[in-house]
Amino acid sequence: MPSVRSFLLLAATAILSSAASATALPHDHHDHEHSISKRLPGSWYHPDGHPAYSLFRRDAAQTDGVVYAAVGTSQWSAGFPPAKPDPNALPKAWTDAYNAAVSAGKIPKIPPSTLNGNPVYPTGYDPNGQEVCSATYKCRNNATDIWDAPDGVFAASFDDGPLDTSVPLYQFLKENNVHATHFMIGVNIIGYPDEFKMAFEDNQDDIAVHTWTHPYMTTLSDLDVVGELGWTMQLIHNSTGGRLPKYWRPPYGDADNRVRAIAKEVFGLTTIVWNQDTEDWSIGEAGGTTRAKVDASLKQWISGPKSPGLIILEHELTNNTVDAFIQAFPLIAQNGWKIVSVTELDGGSPYSNSPSSTGAVTPGEVAVLEASSSAAPAGTSSAAAPASSGSSGTSSGSASGNEAADNSSGTQSSSSASGHPSGTSASQSNSASTALGSGVLTCLSALLAAIALV
Repeated sequence: MPSVRSFLLLAATAILSSAASATALPHDHHDHEHSISKRLPGSWYHPDGHPAYSLFRRDAAQTDGVVYAAVGTSQWSAGFPPAKPDPNALPKAWTDAYNAAVSAGKIPKIPPSTLNGNPVYPTGYDPNGQEVCSATYKCRNNATDIWDAPDGVFAASFDDGPLDTSVPLYQFLKENNVHATHFMIGVNIIGYPDEFKMAFEDNQDDIAVHTWTHPYMTTLSDLDVVGELGWTMQLIHNSTGGRLPKYWRPPYGDADNRVRAIAKEVFGLTTIVWNQDTEDWSIGEAGGTTRAKVDASLKQWISGPKSPGLIILEHELTNNTVDAFIQAFPLIAQNGWKIVSVTELDGGSPYSNSPSSTGAVTPGEVAVLEASSSAAPAGTSSAAAPASSGSSGTSSGSASGNEAADNSSGTQSSSSASGHPSGTSASQSNSASTALGSGVLTCLSALLAAIALV
């Protein structure tokens, strides 16, 4: 039956043509030649500031692996005291650490001072004596305090930030490639989160504790001291990828051996004071100093002897305090000083669990308690709200955790997030083409068998 055989042969030919196109990988056909430039660009990367950086930039700072609420969000600030901390609503870990230090005899039994111009102690307690040793009265506890920089070193630090007046200071420091320590007030961090991020994330400067509300610390009870230090430390910890500050500076320089011991034994904090005071905070205040006097003092100290090195009390409080430093800055290099962030003196680190604001972070908890403290593994809920010792374990400290973070931020794995969708589509397309080609060949085999029968 020639006509049937011819028909079947034509059908087989059509099927072969279809199979060839079905099994081929997709290809874009062009009826023109591409002109390929072989000249390499002058550099293989975009210059700083190119818009592409905002698309692909990764955070430079390493973290402890815990997902914290984003700085500036309501979840981030939730649970922190709006003002003076309540000593009856402190996380249990902090009060346990404090009680352990008391039981071990590490917290001196010095009564709180009262404020009368300067802090005043009850009769029998000498502020300059070895028992009390008040920094307000310039008594140095050389075993615990840092007052002087090494010879020839200008130790850069600024108090009372972050504030809106901090911005020109941060910009100046970054432009001049200078790192400094910022002793920050807790409620100011809550109030100025963008300025905080500028100091820590953009400048990669060192962040240290300057208490929660800036009180005279020796006038407070022991647990009030714990709250002022602990909440500030917790907020910095949550806002820096889990870093634990290693240093604090007492407001007004007001610390004694009791306050120093609480800072050290409960939180592992070392006290940094200063050896020169510009009194810049009082510019414009009744009976305060003047900008001219501040400028003159800075010039005198920077142009003077280099032993000991300088730790100057300066503030980021006002335009005048910031501008005074900026004006004096050229003198530092002109007089041969080495400028170093005060918390990095002698090659030290600003944090107890990280070498810097960008280095690796070992997971850790706020409050030092040798008997029961343990580092939580990275990525766990170690940042969950510390239970309040005054509220039967309720979350008065809900500010301290990743539970406040947006759940979506931690659910997508890094591998899936970085996957290339086009690769998956190509694979699926190739599999479909292969399956189609296999089916066509099966039909062809059946037709050839039919031809043989005819």
